[in-house]
Amino acid sequence: MPHLVILYTPNIELHTDMPALCRAMADGMLAQKDDGGRQVFPTGGTRVLAYPAAHHAVADGSGDHGFVYLNLRIARGRPAELQQRIGDALLAIARRHFEPLLASHKVGITLQIDESPGQVYDGKCGNLHPLFNAG
Repeated sequence: MPHLVILYTPNIELHTDMPALCRAMADGMLAQKDDGGRQVFPTGGTRVLAYPAAHHAVADGSGDHGFVYLNLRIARGRPAELQQRIGDALLAIARRHFEPLLASHKVGITLQIDESPGQVYDGKCGNLHPLFNAG
């Protein structure tokens, strides 16, 4: 973890580069530091996935309105102040990315951070983490 899932109305896809947003958000997550200057999120566990909504209704239907929902799921235990800084930094990245779109289209953007609740089971399998762990 962290895992950032982006859901969006497909009507914005022709007007923005979603793969570039995914990379910018992942880079932004990896750039986050705690108060001790340590990287907050593990490189091998950082994921950003974006999905267009197959069906959607936005606002009152009076226009071709768009919406982007960014949901960041993180492990428990990070202080609220750090979560606030992370959210502000990631929202700033999203805002910069969508500036051209916001200048020409009506779009709502929401970013939320959720802490993973105490898991009953959290199984993992793979070989990504060793690529980024020193030693």
